[in-house]
Order: sequence, then C-alpha cells, then structure tokens
Amino acid sequence: MTKISILKTKPETVIKEYNKLLNLADYTKFIKKSNDTVLKLNLSWSLYYPACSTEPWQLDGLLNAMKKDGYDFKKIHPVENRTVVTDVWKGAEGNKWLPILKKFNLKYEPLTETKWVNFKPKAEMLALNDVFKPYGSKSKSEPVYSIPKMFIGKNVIHLPTIKTHGHTQMTGAMKNAFGGLITTRRHHCHKKIHEILVDLLAIQKEIHPGIFAVMDGTVAGDGAGPRTMIPKIKNTIIAGSDQVAIDAVSAHMMGYDPLKIPFIKIAHDRGLGCGDIDQIDLKGISKNEFKKINYHFKTNKSIVIYWDQMLRRKIKFIEPLLFHTPLFKMCIFGSAFYHDYIWYNLIGKKRINQFMNTEWGKLWKKY
Repeated sequence: MTKISILKTKPETVIKEYNKLLNLADYTKFIKKSNDTVLKLNLSWSLYYPACSTEPWQLDGLLNAMKKDGYDFKKIHPVENRTVVTDVWKGAEGNKWLPILKKFNLKYEPLTETKWVNFKPKAEMLALNDVFKPYGSKSKSEPVYSIPKMFIGKNVIHLPTIKTHGHTQMTGAMKNAFGGLITTRRHHCHKKIHEILVDLLAIQKEIHPGIFAVMDGTVAGDGAGPRTMIPKIKNTIIAGSDQVAIDAVSAHMMGYDPLKIPFIKIAHDRGLGCGDIDQIDLKGISKNEFKKINYHFKTNKSIVIYWDQMLRRKIKFIEPLLFHTPLFKMCIFGSAFYHDYIWYNLIGKKRINQFMNTEWGKLWKKY
C-alpha cells in the first residue's frame, strides 16, 4: 500500500520535524544514496509570496535530514527552470534559497544553463506529442522534444507547496515536473494540461530510478493560484514517494475530491500512482483525523489565467496569431507587468505584511 507521511509542525521545530517526516515515509528506500539526486525546486514567482514557491525552511529541512542520514552532497543537484515570466536567479535570491544552499555547500544549477537532449518516451503519450508538433502540422511523424540531460539516471525529489491553481484546480508534486521537463513551449500545454501532467509522470518513471516529494503546507495558498492567492497558516508538512498519492492527500486537505481532479484520476486509472484516499497508508496521523481535515479552499482564476484559457479554448481563431507569433511577447509583458507591478504592489504587499507578523513570517525573516 502507498505510504504518505503527514505531520503538524511549528516554526520552532519544523527543521527537526522534516527529518521525522521523511523517515516516516521511508525516503531512503526510494532515494538511493548510490545515485545522484536532483532537488527540483518550485518557482512560481521570482518575487517572494507566501505558499507560492518552495519555502526556505522546506529546503533547509530536507537538506538537514539528508545530511543527518549520510547522503553525499557532491551527488545532490538543486535545480529550477525559468518560465516566460520568472527568472531562475532572481527567484532563487528572492525566495532565500541561495543562503541555504551555501550553508550546505551546494551549487545551484538552473536548467537554463544545462544541456537538454532529445528524448522519445517508451510510454504512450496522451497529449505531449500534440503540443510538440509544429503548429498546424498534419504530419504523422513523431515530434521531437527535449529534457535536461542531467535528469537521466538520477533520483528526483520535488519540493512543491500546498496551493490552488487556476489551470489545474490544485498543484503539487505532479505539476512540479512541468517546470523541469518542459521548457520553451510550456505555455502551449495549458490546453491539455491534465493529460500533459500524466505524460510527464510516465516520463519521470522512465528516467529517474527514484522519485519522491516533500510538500510544504505550513502556509498554504487559497484562491487564484499559483501566485495571486490568500496565504493561510496550516502548519502541515507532507512527504511520500507516490506523486499521485501525495497530490491526492493534499487535494483532500484543501477540500477537494481527489478523483474528480482530472490529472489525479487519469494517473490513478493508468496505474501511475494511487489517487484513492482509502488505499493510502497514512503515517503520522490517523485515518479518521485525516478525513476530518477540510481547509474549504476554493480555486479561482487570476485575470491572466482567465484570459489565457478564454483565448486558447473559446476564441480559437485568436490563438494562431497571439500565441504562435512574436505578438506573444506582448502577453508575456502584460502578465509580468500585471503580477509584478500592479497586483503585487496593490494587493500582494498587504498580504505579505500580514504574513510577516505571524510566527512563520518571523522565521522567514531569519533566513
């Protein structure tokens, strides 16, 4: 039976409890010390916003546990990729990853600075092939896409947070691979995002000898995720080797039925993991206590995601002009300007200031 560990925590003890969390989930069984390990960070915004990206204590807690458990840090590779609206170095600095990596003598390895190689999955792809065909192509020839060469043959540990997402209802371990295995054409995946996430999980199972996820819910994101959310203190951390199961657990805690979220349901039905809560072995919490958890989160869509979906799915004649020509640069500029200069300053900073007055905010200031 799939095993997922869940613990309640607090700022004073979170580092120690991450160590307990990981060992409850038997992470050394899945992340073999003989292999190199990629730490796939989560950068949803170059600027800091609570619950949006990998939290500093999340990274600190994981690395502290790995050090205690005897991992060779010469074999650990912290990575993240850019999107059309994020910067890997600005994000690493803004989210305070760099001081933690320096403390553990680790080199940050942005995927923008590594070699990508062509890759053909053995598994049947549900949607990825359609995205990587030249736009409008009727050719039956197999599309070519690439993945980071450094991923092949290495373990991967994902570091997502508990939060909502306007494209996928919620986001977690499965979607964290989206930022690692797809680069320049990533935004085109939004039309078939649920199937794409299942494709990426199938690819991960081909290239990684071990897969694990460490999810932070000390502060979780409700509303118009993955950026313009309402931060809510939940004092919870989750870990497990089954990417479908950890997302199902997170979805249930947010108040959703996991098997009604398409990417979880499809992955469950295809045998890529367990999305049925009743079939998951929970550690650190009783099943009865877990089933009572309901954050009553409600996914909303930011203005950017709303218009992205409208233009791609509803007003289809616009898509060739807007998303497949240099005019797309206008969309990138509009999204960045709205998020970084309008929403962040008018709404985001007020919420950040409120968060900074909490115990977790005080911990964040210490990093």
